[in-house]
Amino acid sequence: MKKMTLGAILALGLFSGTALAQSAWTGGDDLPTSPLACDGTPAAAVSVPYDGGAPTNPPDRNGKKITVVDVPKLIGIGYFNATTKGILDAAAELGNVDAKTDGPTKANIDEQITFLDNYITSGVDGILFAANDPVAIAPVLKKALEKGINVVGYDANSTPDARQWFVNQAQFNGIAKALVDQMATEVGGEGGVAIVTSTFTTPNQARWIAEMAAYAAACHPKLKWLETVEAQEDNNLSFNQATTLINKYGDELKGIWGMTSVATPASAEAVTQAKACGKIAVVGLATPNAMKPYVGADCVKSVVLWNPVDLGYAAMHVLRQVADGTLKPGATSVKAGKLGELQVINGSEILLGAPYVFNKDNINDFDF
Repeated sequence: MKKMTLGAILALGLFSGTALAQSAWTGGDDLPTSPLACDGTPAAAVSVPYDGGAPTNPPDRNGKKITVVDVPKLIGIGYFNATTKGILDAAAELGNVDAKTDGPTKANIDEQITFLDNYITSGVDGILFAANDPVAIAPVLKKALEKGINVVGYDANSTPDARQWFVNQAQFNGIAKALVDQMATEVGGEGGVAIVTSTFTTPNQARWIAEMAAYAAACHPKLKWLETVEAQEDNNLSFNQATTLINKYGDELKGIWGMTSVATPASAEAVTQAKACGKIAVVGLATPNAMKPYVGADCVKSVVLWNPVDLGYAAMHVLRQVADGTLKPGATSVKAGKLGELQVINGSEILLGAPYVFNKDNINDFDF
């Protein structure tokens, strides 16, 4: 299929010819889309040169015990508690890693840089990080590399040259496929659908929506796009926007996608209060804890995200292999303990895998 921008997709009405007059779309970007195969056939791997950084004169750490600090965006929230669990699980499994998590209590890049700088000064063998700002964090990570420290990112990347590898939780087209496939399953493959996002120009959400449009056009053409609305990552506004969609479209609305961890539970609450459970599907990105009441009540069937415990676990395994010198530029895959082999993509990224779907059978196994 020819790659198209979101603007072109919507202009051609690929969500079943819906008129754009219903909602002016001002988001998206000029990047091409790359929808995955409808039948789930993996995309062909493209060889891209390694574009990560390299530590300066690192000591021989092969097989030796190493000290690792994990500095995520912030500490004390369920999501990063879960990545920490994965890191500690992997460290215990490996047996030659002393790992801990430390960082700011709010998502502040200046505070995150201070934490990293302090650990570079005090001395560690490895750093794991999830960046609050990909550019602003780069100088302190480069400082770590210059000190011979191994640096691996996860969840939120830096500029590639500021770290060695990045463990990518999911690609845009993978998230898009999961969201659209789940919605199509729940609404019987056809009907009106709408989106509650944060803003039209939030980069990751604009990319997800672009890829969703391209994938739906190719694989679920009977889904009819009705409208995309902004909700600013605000719970009350998300609820109100979802309620407006329900009232505006009535029986025509068969499903709502929530593009944020705020919009999805708020949309589920709107559907609940409208007594439309079973009539309007809610599918979106959210944490299990926020969605357990709605899944338990059978108002929501599925929640799409990734498993942050596995994400931390994979990042720790990658860092250990980097320290051992067994993961080198040019590698096409990496072994990650119980997760098996993970694919190297985009030169210096390691893909965790397909997005994880939480449902009534598994959602209570998670606490974040």
